[in-house]
Amino acid sequence: MDIVITEAEGLRLLQFGTSWCQGAMRMADPDRLELAYAVRMFAWLLFHDSAGLAGKHLVTLGLGAGSLTRFAHRVLGMRTTAVEIDARVIDACRTHFLLPRDGDGLRIVHADAAAFVADPANARSCDVLQVDAYDASVERPALDSQAFYADCRSCLREGGTLAANLIGRALDVRASVARLRAGLQPRAIWQFPPTQAGNVVVVAHCGGLPPEDVLAARASAIEARWELPAPSWLAMARRSPGHSPPEAIRR
Repeated sequence: MDIVITEAEGLRLLQFGTSWCQGAMRMADPDRLELAYAVRMFAWLLFHDSAGLAGKHLVTLGLGAGSLTRFAHRVLGMRTTAVEIDARVIDACRTHFLLPRDGDGLRIVHADAAAFVADPANARSCDVLQVDAYDASVERPALDSQAFYADCRSCLREGGTLAANLIGRALDVRASVARLRAGLQPRAIWQFPPTQAGNVVVVAHCGGLPPEDVLAARASAIEARWELPAPSWLAMARRSPGHSPPEAIRR
C-alpha cells in the first residue's frame, strides 16, 4: 500500500494508491469538515448536551486524514483519542494534515482498533465512538462484525453513542446494520441515506432518546454554533429505516 498525498482545488487529499479518497483537508480552513460523510459522522451531537462536551471523551477508530479527530479536539474541545494501525498514516497526518502532537487532551494510539476496543483496560472509557476504518481496497469496512460492535458497547459509558461510516464495493448495508444492532444493542439507531460518494453513516445511541423538542433545539444550536446542518440530520433520521417515534424508544 502506497500513501499518496495530492492537492487540487484548495484541497489536500490522502489516498492509498487507489482512486478512493481516504480523507481531505481544505488548506485555507484545515479544521473544516470537508467530506459529506465526515459532517454526518457528527450527528451524534444531537444526543449530547453541548455544554458538557469538554468533559467527554471521543475515540475515533481509523485516522484517515485526521479530520474527525481535528474537529473533535480543536473545534468541539473534547478529550480526543484516535486509534490507527498504520504508523505511516499517523506520520502523514502530522506532516501533511496539521495533526497536533499528543497532549492537551489529544492522544494518537498506534494499535489495531479491534484489539483496542476488546482490551478490558478500555472498558467504559469513552462517550462517543466513531468507526471509520478501511484498508486500501475499500471492499468493505475493516471492522464490521457483531463481536466487534459488542466490544464497542463495552467501551462506551452509559448513554454513549457510536457513529459508523459504511462504504465499499462489496458492502451489504442491511447486513452491516443488523450486525451493529445485534452487537451494540442500541436504544436508537439512525441510518442516513448514502452521500453522493456512497457513504452510509449510521448513528446508534445507547441511552434514552431525547424528546423531539430537545432534539430540535439542539439542532438549531449546533447549526448556529458550528455551521453543521443538524436540522437536516433530524429530517433524515425521521426517514431512517426502522426509525420509531421517541415515545416508542424512550423507556
